[in-house]
Amino acid sequence: MESKLNIAILAGGNSSEANISLKSAAQISGWIDADKYNAYTVFIKGTSWALKHPELGEIEIDKNDFSATVKGQKLKFDCALIAIHGTPGENGLLQGYLEMMNIPYTTGSVMNSSFTFHKYYCKELVKETGVNLAKGINLKRGQKFDTKSIIKTLGLPIFVKPNESGSSYGVSKVKFAEDLLPAIENAFKEDRTIILEEFISGREFTCGVFKSDSKEIVMPVTEIISMNEFFDYEAKYQNKSKEVTPAEISESLTKRIQEFSSKIYDRLDCRGIVRVDYIVDNENIYFLEINTVPGMSEASIIPQQVRAMGGNMRDMFTLVIEDAVSRK
Repeated sequence: MESKLNIAILAGGNSSEANISLKSAAQISGWIDADKYNAYTVFIKGTSWALKHPELGEIEIDKNDFSATVKGQKLKFDCALIAIHGTPGENGLLQGYLEMMNIPYTTGSVMNSSFTFHKYYCKELVKETGVNLAKGINLKRGQKFDTKSIIKTLGLPIFVKPNESGSSYGVSKVKFAEDLLPAIENAFKEDRTIILEEFISGREFTCGVFKSDSKEIVMPVTEIISMNEFFDYEAKYQNKSKEVTPAEISESLTKRIQEFSSKIYDRLDCRGIVRVDYIVDNENIYFLEINTVPGMSEASIIPQQVRAMGGNMRDMFTLVIEDAVSRK
């Protein structure tokens, strides 16, 4: 009988999203097919990397070869399933380490992860797909700026976002001129570069995609109806939003959103499961951002979309792992 592959589910991370990552990892652990794989959760926080063993507690990971010594035996991993939202799992840092260790992993490459994690650069790259983009301004910490000229360019309201952050940390919707400077300062607490974008009024949609050499899955579209001003942290994780899957929209709009999602996946050279977010205003589809390590907690959207198309997450993660291992 062929031995099972050892899968490391990488969780935690160094960003504000560490708790979300832990929820995703716990959910993924239950989904992974135990007949095919041995799943182990590896918690990463800064330079502290530890295997969470069900009987022995935390066991330090040897970063020289990404292994753990369990009961005197060296445990090596055949694949790393990255469930870290934010740094270092979504911005290319972990991917670079895993490349050096020659360990397959379940996201896009170092390059894909680094530029998709930067909202401004990512928007520049997806222009070629023909999707609409909100007008935006990129600011670096310490750079001089004039709030009046920003408002003249973008109008009000303005969205202020850290370039490299997720789960809506540090994001503000600014309606009044006097609130712009505090919002910029708040975003700079999360990141050294931020993006300011014009407000596009419309409905919010999102679509998951997975592609391998042998399979292409473009998932049903979900509409996100936030009870708050926008799809913020509370709306995402504290039941302050309603998600409708499949979205109650025309077949032609569904198809266009799915086509853009597929094009964006290819344009950005993605791997694994991603989720692409949009605002639609009068049939005009605006790209918001892409999540290359989308949430996988009970409240997350990808599992809803997989269920809506008649699939299950166990089979989905088998596809993801098989694709990653086949690329070694």
